[in-house]
Amino acid sequence: MWPDIVPYRFQIGLLLAFPVAMAAAIYLLGLNVPLLGRSYVITMPLPAADNRLDLPEILGPADPSRPLVVIDAGHGGPDPGTVGEAYREKDVVLGLARVLQESLLANGGIRVAMTRDDDSLIVLDERAEIARALDADLFISIHADSAGDREAVEGATIYTLSETASSEAAAVFAERENNADIVNGVDLSGNDEAVNSILVELSQRLTSEKSAGFASLIEREGEGILRFHPQTRRSAALAVLRAPDVPAVLFEAGFISNPEEARVLASPEGQRQFATVLTRAIRIYFARQAESQ
Repeated sequence: MWPDIVPYRFQIGLLLAFPVAMAAAIYLLGLNVPLLGRSYVITMPLPAADNRLDLPEILGPADPSRPLVVIDAGHGGPDPGTVGEAYREKDVVLGLARVLQESLLANGGIRVAMTRDDDSLIVLDERAEIARALDADLFISIHADSAGDREAVEGATIYTLSETASSEAAAVFAERENNADIVNGVDLSGNDEAVNSILVELSQRLTSEKSAGFASLIEREGEGILRFHPQTRRSAALAVLRAPDVPAVLFEAGFISNPEEARVLASPEGQRQFATVLTRAIRIYFARQAESQ
C-alpha cells in the first residue's frame, strides 16, 4: 500500500510548493507584477448601515410649493465610471449636472438639489432615497456610456424603469415600508400587506407614466440639438429609478468611448446645449403637471 501512496504525496507536495517557488522567483528576478495582483482590486469606503442620509442643500425659491428637481451625477470618488482616452465619466457628468443646476436656477421658479456637488461617492441605493427624503418632484440621474473599442458608437439614451422591474420594485418597497410610510400622499400605516402592495404598485404605475412622459419631452426638445442613439428610449431594472413616488429618468448623455463625443460633453458649449434641452423639458413637464391638477 505504501509504495502506491508515495507518488501521490510527492505530486501533492509539488502542487503546494509551486506557487511559493513562483513567488520567490518573481521576487528574486525583480519582475514587475503589481503587488501580485492586489492593485487590480479597487476598494472604497461604505457608510455604516445605521448612518442617516446626508441630505444636500436645496437651492432656488424659498417657497416649498415650487417643484423640486434632484440632479444625480453618477459615480464619484473612487468610482470613476467609464474611462476614455482623456475623460472620466464621473468628471464629465458632474460638469453636466452643475451646468444644468445653474440653468434651472437662472430661469427661476424651480428648486434644485444635487446628490453630489464634488468628487464624493454616494452609495447607489441612497441616490433615489435622497430624492424621496427631499420629497422631490423629479429625479434625473446623469451618466455617460461606453461601447468599448467601438469608438464610432455615439448618442444619448434615456432610461426609465421597465414594467417588470417596476412591479418587483413596488413589491419590495411595500414589504420594506409596510405600516411606516406615505407614498404619493397616501398613508400606508394601518393597512394590511396586501392593500399596501396594491397601493404602492398603483403609485409606481403613475410614477412610471410620468417618467415616460418626461423622457419623451427630453427626446422632443433635444431633436436637432443633441446627438441621440438610434435606440434612444430604453427601460431597465435600474436601482436609481425604483422610488415609487418620484418620476425619474437615467440620462446617458453620450459615449465616453467616442473621443469626439466625450470632448463635446466636457466642453462649455456641449454642456450649455445639454442644459438648455433639459431645462426646457423640465419646465414643460412641470407646466403640464400643473395643468393636470
